[in-house]
Amino acid sequence: MSDRLKYERYLWFHGQIKAGKYPNAPILATAFEISARTAQRDIDFMRDCLAAPIKYDHVRRGYHYTDPSFELPGHWLSESNVLALAFASRLASTIPDPALKDELCRLVNRVVRISASSGESCLDRLGEKISVKNIEYARVDTAIFRQTAASLFNDQALRITYHSPHTARTTERTILPLHLMHYMGSWHLLAWCSAKQQIRDFSLSRIRACGPSSVPVNLPAELPSIKEYSRRHFGIMQGDESLAVALRFSARIAPWLSEQIWHPRQQVSIEPDGSLLLEFPAADCRELVRIVLSHGSDVQVVEPLELRLLVQQEIDRMTKIYLPV
Repeated sequence: MSDRLKYERYLWFHGQIKAGKYPNAPILATAFEISARTAQRDIDFMRDCLAAPIKYDHVRRGYHYTDPSFELPGHWLSESNVLALAFASRLASTIPDPALKDELCRLVNRVVRISASSGESCLDRLGEKISVKNIEYARVDTAIFRQTAASLFNDQALRITYHSPHTARTTERTILPLHLMHYMGSWHLLAWCSAKQQIRDFSLSRIRACGPSSVPVNLPAELPSIKEYSRRHFGIMQGDESLAVALRFSARIAPWLSEQIWHPRQQVSIEPDGSLLLEFPAADCRELVRIVLSHGSDVQVVEPLELRLLVQQEIDRMTKIYLPV
């Protein structure tokens, strides 16, 4: 019998349960003119392979769901939805929790196996077709990530032990998680700090220990915008964007730079000699120094003067390191 006919039975049985009719194997067998044994196998398959929360009610002599919100995957997933989930499972490499990644893979694998006529999941070969490589990212403890994520979604305060490499100090903080951000390969927690009475950025890699706090954290009546905070504190767009930055890249690397987006309001133009002029607003030159130096002699700072001086100073310090002894 075709998989399509089998799935029609699953959908029918699912609909009967949703309607509160407490169907059972004999009722399913009669409706589709199949044996009671085949009907029971269908019910067992729904429970064991489709993760349907089916339970038999001896009083009503039929089945019901212990979780009324359950839906069969085929009820709401299209082929493109399945493909998107498959990609998501591979791109989830940024999650520092192997258990969460395994759960996602199992979910997608279950759905794809249902949808694939061949019976083979696309996840069986997905690793051969798609990969994600992360470099220069900060390592995060799995337990700390899971506790942070759980507290974030449960609106639960945390008591954390936090170490700052800038001050070499380790402090105890009571915070309320507001937002998790994956920035440049590393995870950051934006949270309301009860001690500072403001939103602060906590790098998850610097949290030494954390657990639920018994002390509630009260947010202000008008909480500052998380979007505004992240705009001001992350990347070359941080702050009030008061500086006009212009960088000229050599013709040699211009084709590669033309593919990149550094800022949503950037302006790109090609000069007569083939070089590329990239212009965008920024507020802090410190992060830009590192980016400029990474391109070596293929980039020249046109403006602002502050950035030119910072780059020159760093080049001078580097030159002293490599002077002949």
